[in-house]
Amino acid sequence: MTATGGTERPPANGDGTRAVRAGLPEPVKNEPTLPGPVFAAHFHLPGDVSGPYTYGRDENPTWTHLERAIGELEAPGPAAVPCLTFASGMAAISAVLFSQLRAGDAVVLPSDGYQVFPLVREQLTAYGIEVRTAPTAGDAQLDVLDGARLLWLETPSNPGLDVCDIRRLADAAHARGALVAVDNTLATPLGQRPLELGADFSVASATKQLTGHGDLLLGYVVCADAGPAAAVRRWRKIVGAIPGPMEAWLAHRSLATLELRVARQNANALAVAQALRGRVTGLRHPGLPDDPSHAVAARQMRRFGCVVSFELPTRARAERFLDALDLVDEATSFGGVRSTAERRGRWGGDAVADGFIRFSAGAEDTEDLVADVLRALAESSG
Repeated sequence: MTATGGTERPPANGDGTRAVRAGLPEPVKNEPTLPGPVFAAHFHLPGDVSGPYTYGRDENPTWTHLERAIGELEAPGPAAVPCLTFASGMAAISAVLFSQLRAGDAVVLPSDGYQVFPLVREQLTAYGIEVRTAPTAGDAQLDVLDGARLLWLETPSNPGLDVCDIRRLADAAHARGALVAVDNTLATPLGQRPLELGADFSVASATKQLTGHGDLLLGYVVCADAGPAAAVRRWRKIVGAIPGPMEAWLAHRSLATLELRVARQNANALAVAQALRGRVTGLRHPGLPDDPSHAVAARQMRRFGCVVSFELPTRARAERFLDALDLVDEATSFGGVRSTAERRGRWGGDAVADGFIRFSAGAEDTEDLVADVLRALAESSG
């Protein structure tokens, strides 16, 4: 029984319930369920410095609610884990790398990860940090791990959708004294929970499926331990890579529909992938039973993501296909409620063929989306 004589309520274990309730403050009569954004550069601070909110570059109540929410999604349980939000996914990535590494350290990055890594590599090298790379597939990063200070994983990888065994790699890294960070952008915390698999950091661009509407930039870092989290927090304060309160509030509002969006988008991605069988080459989606990544993904992922990749024979064919789509926007990024696709090779930096397509399934009706993809594929073949 509770203090008021009611029955003890069981904790919310379902993803949908958790997404709707995560990070909300205790209810107060006549106050909104989710408080509005707090716009403040400074806070009233008489006398000695105390309390959580002193200056807008350090903390903000709107961040606090969102960070609690993301922490609850990434690591459900009675103990809260440290979470820090950032102005973008790149800001979050940089915060982990540059707060944990020093001149003379070595870091292992995925050679097939997000194309920003060539830029990061250049900056890390300029700071005297050794950068090693290996592919995601086959846990190949194990081969270059000895002596490294930090192992960075991206699984599923973007855009190739390879998967590595987080638990195996984390155990090996920790045995060698290395920290482990996992880019969880593509999976989302509803797809996998890297901290439960042994990672020290779960990092993501919340710009994508976590917030899901293509209308804000945001990143986050969730940490297993307070020590590394303090270093990340200090980096955010020094660099000032902070989210705006409006972006943070919009992100928290968007979390309420995360499970609904993920369920439809993941189902759509699998349906599109199944429809493309035998019609394209290089088809990849971790949810396909015959995908090279499926066995590992099935062990550590709870959902397989909203992205499908495949190849068309030529650049011209790929461009005709994209132009013929009606329900799919030609745009970069992924994870939005509106389906998007692009010829990934137009950016450079990824080792992909000219006709490589990265397709992000949105929340449209499955039958409509599949029909649009197949029609565009047929029309572009001429």
